[in-house]
Amino acid sequence: MRKPHPVPLLRPFEGAGRATAFLAAGALIQTAALVVLAVPWLDGGPTKALSCLVALLAGLAVLGAASPVLTRMQVARFRSRLGVEIPAAGRRWSWRQVRYHLVAGPLIASGGACVLTLWVASAVAATVYGWIWALPPETRLAQAGYTVQAGYLTAAGLAGLYGSAWLSGALARVDTQAALRRLGPSRAEQLERRVEQVTEARAGVVDAADAERRRIERDLHDGAQQRLVSLAVNLGLAKVTMPDLPDDARKVIDEAHREAKEAIAELQDLVRGLHPAVLEDRGLDAALSGLAERAPLPVGVRVDLPARPAPAIEAVAYFVVSEALANVVKHAEASRADVVVERHGGILLVVVSDDGVGGADFSGGTGLAGLAKRVASVDGTFSISSPVGGPTVVTVELPCAL
Repeated sequence: MRKPHPVPLLRPFEGAGRATAFLAAGALIQTAALVVLAVPWLDGGPTKALSCLVALLAGLAVLGAASPVLTRMQVARFRSRLGVEIPAAGRRWSWRQVRYHLVAGPLIASGGACVLTLWVASAVAATVYGWIWALPPETRLAQAGYTVQAGYLTAAGLAGLYGSAWLSGALARVDTQAALRRLGPSRAEQLERRVEQVTEARAGVVDAADAERRRIERDLHDGAQQRLVSLAVNLGLAKVTMPDLPDDARKVIDEAHREAKEAIAELQDLVRGLHPAVLEDRGLDAALSGLAERAPLPVGVRVDLPARPAPAIEAVAYFVVSEALANVVKHAEASRADVVVERHGGILLVVVSDDGVGGADFSGGTGLAGLAKRVASVDGTFSISSPVGGPTVVTVELPCAL
């Protein structure tokens, strides 16, 4: 339901009552800080410098100790009166909060008291005719020219009401900005929280992508791969059970049988590249040993892990080794490769080396740039040393706790 537009003459007063109540509540809360500032000057004035200084320091200490309580009261005031939510600061006590309660709060509360006084005075002046007509007739008649003076007072009162409405809103906005800067989290805390949120969101995306890869692997393994296997078996049975087929038909069946087996092999390679079942079931050691056995050159594998890292980290480590070995086979002209996976504190270290010709770089079309991005997705670091003539060493550091 749309909110009706106020009458143009009453538009300046929209929200003024709420802002005024907000300022009145702030003046009550800041009374303690005003008392702290005023008490040292009540007994003998500023001539008693030492006693004033001691009293002032004691008052500041009390104000500092009460700062967390005052902060909670102010935050509740902003939430209930203006609907403004001030995020909680990272620390229960800070000089930023004390400065608000000691400087900004009392100044704004004093301004709020002046605005409240203006509201009352303006309301009395704007209704002066009512006050006059409440007097006895003989008293009104005894005051010559009272109607002209009352007209001036009424006009001044109306102007004061409009000014009070504007000042209430302006002072409430100033108080809101000061509170957000002083009572809420600092800029550094906001950035830290934002980094934490982004890190959590990225971890969620990585986990979701890893789960999606596993789902695709299961679907391919249980669906398409099984259908292709069934097709290859049926074609093989057709070759065996129907020996009297024409040569053209047999040739077609042979070709289809070979294509089906090649498709099965390619699909198996694709599934292993997505997320091999052995990685999920038995961990990195078994999965990397399987990669080494399928490689067309000798590959040494050493995995030293006291415990399994997070699934997303395991998947990235497996992907790194798989892609690095694929690059060795395609481009390195190596006779041997070695894979070392170790844990050092909170870091999972993956090193893939070969004795090939070297010269690998990110712009050479070997997939190294994509490999570095995959590592960076989990806050890891990627580096490669590949001088011309070899050897090539790929080093990846992955955080064990994502």
